[in-house]
Amino acid sequence: MNGLIGKKLGMTSIFDANGKRVACTVVEAGPCVVTQIKNEDTDGYNAVQIAFGEKKEKHATAAEKGHFKKAKTNAASAVVEYRDWDSESEITLGSVLDVNLFEEGEFVDVVGTSKGKGFQGVVKRHGFAGVGQATHGQHNRLRAPGSIGACSFPARVFKGTRMAGRMGGERVKAFNLVVLKIDTENNLLVLKGSIPGHNGSIVYIEK
Repeated sequence: MNGLIGKKLGMTSIFDANGKRVACTVVEAGPCVVTQIKNEDTDGYNAVQIAFGEKKEKHATAAEKGHFKKAKTNAASAVVEYRDWDSESEITLGSVLDVNLFEEGEFVDVVGTSKGKGFQGVVKRHGFAGVGQATHGQHNRLRAPGSIGACSFPARVFKGTRMAGRMGGERVKAFNLVVLKIDTENNLLVLKGSIPGHNGSIVYIEK
């Protein structure tokens, strides 16, 4: 398997062998249930679909109830599909995967949805410096974007110009995070550094 679905619990810090304090993120990784196995004969490619978390029965559609019933599990809140799966492995429909999939010291990638910041200006969104001083009549231009284009030519604003707008709430991938510790009893992964998303958000850990 290439990864698991988890839930970000929050950040903390631990001390390494040299006594250096290291910031890290705690993730509840699994247990995940295998809800579908795809192969080249029926689907055109090899993949494994896994599910994590629980959804109230009243919030699940009839199609979801029937799909999860085949794997003999309850409706899940998050489902993901991992390709490049070895069809000769021992994973079967209904199998449960946990943090034993990972090893301490290995590198993983984590995908999540960044925190939504709402509509923000250019200083917060793009790091503009602003005018920097309130003298010489600059009473209301301190955080303004400034000029956004020329006049008669090209007579338009170029696409991609850095301006105010919605910030955050995007799919973000953090690469090469070291697995510092694994708590198999509680299905916890301690990853070095930060990962996208708020506490309690769904994340996808990939090997």
